[in-house]
Amino acid sequence: MTEPSSQAPLPPTLVLDTNTVLALWMFHDPALEALRAWIDAGSCRLVSRADALEELRRVLAYAQFGLDPGRQDGLRARYIDRIAVLADDADAGTLPSCRDPDDQKFLEIAGAAGMATLITRDKALLRLARHRLVRERFAILTPERVQHTLAQPSATPA
Repeated sequence: MTEPSSQAPLPPTLVLDTNTVLALWMFHDPALEALRAWIDAGSCRLVSRADALEELRRVLAYAQFGLDPGRQDGLRARYIDRIAVLADDADAGTLPSCRDPDDQKFLEIAGAAGMATLITRDKALLRLARHRLVRERFAILTPERVQHTLAQPSATPA
């Protein structure tokens, strides 16, 4: 007879692309309130990498957002407080190439994180969800799809 495991299951691992980070914590997209609350409650593990954080820094500085440097730094710091930063050379394994080279890093982060879910609205990344090298290792879902999953009783996203 085997003893039941006393370890709690690990929380799901999520990778958020830059636009998802903005939708959640800069724009406070009301359609994603349940997802934001679920993440803020610590119900998952967020992972990223230095190059993705640098992209976030650059995007927050775009003039069209009108964010002063203090607000930019605050948003970025609050996001960094929520994540585990993977090493730049963490092994992502063999992955397909994304049509947009700037988005390749998000595939690599999800690949290196293991059984993760990449959350994005980017069409090029979403198309790769069906690729054999992706679907065998991690999921790529829209934030709306994850939000819908959270609305189901006793559901946990991918």
